[in-house]
Amino acid sequence: MLVDVRITSALVDPALLDLPWSTPLEDWPAEHLVALPQGISRHIVRFVRLGEYVYAFKETRERIAEREYDLLRALERIDFPSVEAVAVVADRQTEDGETLESVLITRHLQFSLPYRALFSHTLRPETMSRLLDALAALIVRMHLTGFFWGDCSLSNTLFRRDAGAFAAYLVDAETGALHNTLSNGQRGEDLEIAQVNIFGEALDLQAAGLLHESIDPEVVCEEVVQRYERLWHEVTYEQQIEREARHDIEGRIRRLNELGFDVAEVALSTIADGRYLIRPKVVDAGYHTRRLLRLTGLDAEENQARRLLNDLDAYRAESDLTDEQQAAHRWLTEVFEPVVRAVPANLRRKLEPQELFAQIIEHKWLLSERAGRDVGMGPAVQSFLSDVLVHRPDEQAVLGVEADTLG
Repeated sequence: MLVDVRITSALVDPALLDLPWSTPLEDWPAEHLVALPQGISRHIVRFVRLGEYVYAFKETRERIAEREYDLLRALERIDFPSVEAVAVVADRQTEDGETLESVLITRHLQFSLPYRALFSHTLRPETMSRLLDALAALIVRMHLTGFFWGDCSLSNTLFRRDAGAFAAYLVDAETGALHNTLSNGQRGEDLEIAQVNIFGEALDLQAAGLLHESIDPEVVCEEVVQRYERLWHEVTYEQQIEREARHDIEGRIRRLNELGFDVAEVALSTIADGRYLIRPKVVDAGYHTRRLLRLTGLDAEENQARRLLNDLDAYRAESDLTDEQQAAHRWLTEVFEPVVRAVPANLRRKLEPQELFAQIIEHKWLLSERAGRDVGMGPAVQSFLSDVLVHRPDEQAVLGVEADTLG
């Protein structure tokens, strides 16, 4: 039976109207529900399938539901890893006219589990380390965005095993606030809340016999904070380098990549004694293919694009070029194209140009690490051609594609 409710949503699914809104969420019939693992919550939460999607329904006061809906929508607009807000259902009443709380609806993140559920099973040390790294990375990204969570916990965080570099997701923004930037005091307060919550939940799991005996609750919460602080430092500190020390810029970017952060650009300013002050800007994965295509017209896979753009940004930094488009054009004509043309005709079937350049960058990095200095692109190209590429099979022959069909 249809009942009168008020739904706030960017796109209302008509199936929402057929749900038993006059019944408290706690008493909804099983035919509407899906059994999924969930963390502890101060609210009644149920999972409901509508069509091909599963949604999380949470009962709370209308003002709180609307505020969290707006926050989650704002986080979605800036591509922050959080659940997607779908709707707020208000003006609910029982058949007897009793007022019921509003319901916030979010889309369930496929293939995800609450951190609490993961900690309730036997975890290998490497799995535990991956979980803590992902959680620390989520909080760093959150603070870089200017978001104060105020309730980070094992229950409020989802872990998706196949989600790539950033595997942790925010699932509850009820206590959050989005600012332009966060002060050190705000970051410290958020970390302290996270530490207390994680410690408390780990103790709860331990008391229930659900935590593996090798896991110490105190160590877990301290590890999250320590990993956060190391990662925050690496992402935000301003580094002084010598004017010709391009290798140091590449090293900083590589460390960030290894930590799961992509780098959009490097902010550079000149200081005394001819040195530079650098600070990288981190962004989401998937950014580089689009940016490389926009700047250079080169179409590459994401990892290839990241390496090419890292080299472009280092070139721009050392060339004192402030205009991004001008720097990209000069890099394309003075660096990328000469490297590709340097490959002898008999070796051009080995690798496509973008992959070739990406591998040469990697080879240059290894040579520079061994030498303790930047060896330069010319020697790196010659070394790669004579020591590496000549021994590779023809990529196009392996793929069964004629060379002239690839352009």
